[in-house]
Amino acid sequence: MKKRLVVLTGAGMSAESGLKTFRDADGLWEGHDIYEVASPQGFRANPALVLDFYNQRRRQLLEVAPNKAHYNLASLENDFKVDIITQNVDDLHERAGSTQVLHLHGELLKARSTQNKHLVYDWHKDIVMGDVCEENAQLRPHIVWFGEDVPLLEKAAEITSQADILVIIGTSMQVYPAASLINYVSYDTPIYFIDPRPTITKNDFNNLTIIKEVASRGTDALITILKDLDG
Repeated sequence: MKKRLVVLTGAGMSAESGLKTFRDADGLWEGHDIYEVASPQGFRANPALVLDFYNQRRRQLLEVAPNKAHYNLASLENDFKVDIITQNVDDLHERAGSTQVLHLHGELLKARSTQNKHLVYDWHKDIVMGDVCEENAQLRPHIVWFGEDVPLLEKAAEITSQADILVIIGTSMQVYPAASLINYVSYDTPIYFIDPRPTITKNDFNNLTIIKEVASRGTDALITILKDLDG
């Protein structure tokens, strides 16, 4: 039986594809306060601004491709049962061939009703004021904004608790509740943390291996390590 490999990914996973992480050191996103463009309050105050912000992100996503790290993770499905839990709202994992991807923070290529959260649509073009669902309510990005519940968190925690191996790539592990997922693995579960500037140390978790590399080189190293373990 294949071992279960659970991978938590963040913005650093897609950076090599040319996607901006778009949150600057001063906390601004493309010159905007995060709550202006990523909160229910911001959407109520200026829906056109919020829609334009995500329309720009969506257009950018459609112009880029998966990078080597995405393909490396997809290739691991040959030898492991791989579950990817991502904070990213792009579809690059899927485009690279990964088959089990859970999007904690929503998906940029989907839109949903502002009144009925169950009405979700595939959406590859701009969302503009006047685009409505079948119940005639305005559409919004299918994104989990600050201050909103993370509906898939419980499912993500259940998946993480079943990990034989946990891999963390390109995330600071500072954004909650996603950062709490590492606490669901068993004490002796091997953890591999891939990031050029790791924010956790071997003192923080048992059985932790830190790979100080960007996602592409880090996943190359991970594959070598996993092959050696299996061999």
